[in-house]
Amino acid sequence: MSDTASTPDAMPSAAPDADWTTGQPALLYEACAACGQRSYFRRGFCPRCGASPVAVLVSARRGTVYAVTTVVRAPSPEWKALAPYALLLVDLDEGPRVMTHGAAGLAIGDRVQIGFLPLGEHLVPRAEPLAELPADEPRASS
Repeated sequence: MSDTASTPDAMPSAAPDADWTTGQPALLYEACAACGQRSYFRRGFCPRCGASPVAVLVSARRGTVYAVTTVVRAPSPEWKALAPYALLLVDLDEGPRVMTHGAAGLAIGDRVQIGFLPLGEHLVPRAEPLAELPADEPRASS
């Protein structure tokens, strides 16, 4: 995936609103300097302690599958051609949990890299198996 960050460390966002919801291949999250909470759903304040502002950071989009389900009945004609398809909850390495579409065959505990699937004029997060793990990173058990 060519839009992958070069390191797993998050970086401050140059454009805090430029992410997949605006058509940019990025996944942003918030980090609270006061209590350390990291959250995906951006609010502009910390959901744990209420502090504001919070830092907006760019995720390296790597994580571990927390849950998997299969959608059989598509919600729209655009998705009907792709059904059935997997929806995942992924715990990002940076802390937040996100929902994403996923490649077939992914299971709880699998390591993934999140890329983006073009759907009409929009981008949709999609997890793929992490092809190469660093030597010091444990592999998920099946």
